[in-house]
Amino acid sequence: MKCPMTTTRIVDEYFIENRHRLLDIAAFLDRLERSADSQDAEADFRIQAFRGALQTLVDGRGERVRRVHMVFSDPTAEPRAALDRKAAYGAYNPGKAAL
Repeated sequence: MKCPMTTTRIVDEYFIENRHRLLDIAAFLDRLERSADSQDAEADFRIQAFRGALQTLVDGRGERVRRVHMVFSDPTAEPRAALDRKAAYGAYNPGKAAL
């Protein structure tokens, strides 16, 4: 489905807020790189998913919202016997798939 807004209108309306979001992401990545144990960040499944989502954003293909959502989503179809914790992780952990 086509968006009824013109390119100029979309940019005029949404550029500043999305520029802000990109700066927040850049600050997050900078903080990770400066962390005391920055080498551990790349091993974290959430950071791996985050970087995968960033790659999806710039790959030039459509349906970015759906595809980014799927980067963070649990691809399994079978229900789990029990939840492993009450708080959400924010990304699927393939290392915990057996739980």
